[in-house]
Amino acid sequence: MSSPSAPVISPALVTQKAVQRLPRWALLLFCAAYVIPGLLGRDPWKNEDIASFGQMWSLALGQASWLQPHVGGVVPTSGGILPYWLGGGAIWLLSPLLDPALAARIPFALLLCAILALTWYTTYHLARTEAAQPLPLAFGGEALPHDYARAVADGALLALIASLGLLQLGHETTPELLQLAGSTLFLYSLAGATFVPGKARAAALTSLPVMAASGSPTVALMLGALGTLVCLRSRHEGMRVHVRWILVSTLMAAGLATALTLAGLSGWTQRLDAPDGIQPVLKLITWFTWPVLPLAALTVWHWRRQVMRRHIALPLLTAVVGVLACVGMGGNERALLECLPALAVLAAFALPILQRSLGSAIDWFSVFFFSSCAAGIWLIYGAMHTGKPLKVAANVAKLVPGYQAVFSPTALVLAVIGTVLWLGLVRWRTARQAHALWKSLVLPAGGVALCWLLFMTLWLPLLDQAKSYRLLLSRLEPHLPTGECVYAPGAPVGLLTALEYFGRYQVKGVDAGQDPDLSPCATMLLRIPAHRPSPAVEGWRWTGTYNQRTHNSEQIAVYQRLRRP
Repeated sequence: MSSPSAPVISPALVTQKAVQRLPRWALLLFCAAYVIPGLLGRDPWKNEDIASFGQMWSLALGQASWLQPHVGGVVPTSGGILPYWLGGGAIWLLSPLLDPALAARIPFALLLCAILALTWYTTYHLARTEAAQPLPLAFGGEALPHDYARAVADGALLALIASLGLLQLGHETTPELLQLAGSTLFLYSLAGATFVPGKARAAALTSLPVMAASGSPTVALMLGALGTLVCLRSRHEGMRVHVRWILVSTLMAAGLATALTLAGLSGWTQRLDAPDGIQPVLKLITWFTWPVLPLAALTVWHWRRQVMRRHIALPLLTAVVGVLACVGMGGNERALLECLPALAVLAAFALPILQRSLGSAIDWFSVFFFSSCAAGIWLIYGAMHTGKPLKVAANVAKLVPGYQAVFSPTALVLAVIGTVLWLGLVRWRTARQAHALWKSLVLPAGGVALCWLLFMTLWLPLLDQAKSYRLLLSRLEPHLPTGECVYAPGAPVGLLTALEYFGRYQVKGVDAGQDPDLSPCATMLLRIPAHRPSPAVEGWRWTGTYNQRTHNSEQIAVYQRLRRP
């Protein structure tokens, strides 16, 4: 952004000792512990995860046109077409070497890795700008620009890993992850325009069209307008030159969305929807952006005199776009994903001005909170396998009736290794006075990675029963022979996918308002909310109602045809 004529004093005082290098093996271990769990050994979970996978799987099997994805005749109402091409192409390429669900997750796991890397490089380039540099010390010894930028970037990556909102949504095969990759790539293009202009231009030309083809053209245009504003108000020649690439990318995104709409595909599909009051939105933003939002607010306050400089203005305005998208979509948490990398960048710039007392409070809160969470996970795991403590085992049985404990030596070994590493990290952090800028975010990031690892190892069978359709389909199997035609009017795409993927049925999904007699199937399934009676349907005989065996789970009523059309 524009620079005032008078120099603005930086609030950061950083010595060379404070920018000591975070070992790359440790940083890569953080990323691996965050990305890999959830990639292997689980089913697609309801609702959006399995629904998106169903569209991809139907493309790979040739059951749907690559220009018109659908499952059982039901087409997606959002998400563009690029995410389904990405997952479907991976399934087609890796079949039959890998299970289709795992094959579809691989490109999205790589997208998550790209998001983490782009956040690091975005922060690195912004921290190298002149306005972001710390004050020179009277007797020398201030941090070198390269080392300072690297330390701040390490902090941004740790902050993004610690973000609660990215934890589950970042491990799903949904279009929102590709949209997030596009917005982070756009943020990187603006940050690197004056340092790596060639890469920045390629990133700009790619980012917004990717978002438009992934079901988020409106946000892409908002980011394009933001990028144009930042470039035009900048006094740096490289930024003013970069504006033409932003404009071209914006026009490409708008043209692509229009072309997809005219072709009958998901183009301009986003619609405004008022949220149910401001309080639910504030509650969502509070937990979804924890702990990066408080640190980002601290950055904005201490760097308020530089709020128009690029290292503050760019991530701040990008985060505002994400919040506006969330509010405009009725408080949709998936739209709020867009602001997490930007908030992580802002949070990293709070590290040079973080007081020692606040840093200690973050450390001890992280030790207490995540150690308690890990202990609770281990306690419930023990109760699932031994039945003790009795009260804990009874609560598990109440929430997931009929659960059968499944013991996995591999999962247990991985969970023990993760717990031991966490204890070693706590001992390292609390037993010595580390001076590095990133020190205050090591425990939050490590705690999130630990809990996610324990969930995806010790609790994975329990979570699969609660969030997968496999158990429900196994209960239906005795009443529905494999390969039978099943009519499921008004069923969500996730249930249709489960019928095809787990049950190997031929699914006919149509709108609930259509005449059931138009379907050639002899079996009909109706999805019924929990604790509701199964309705009587003329021409069909009710044979049973089944649920997921979890608390307040949906019910599936099975009907057999009485007469043929």
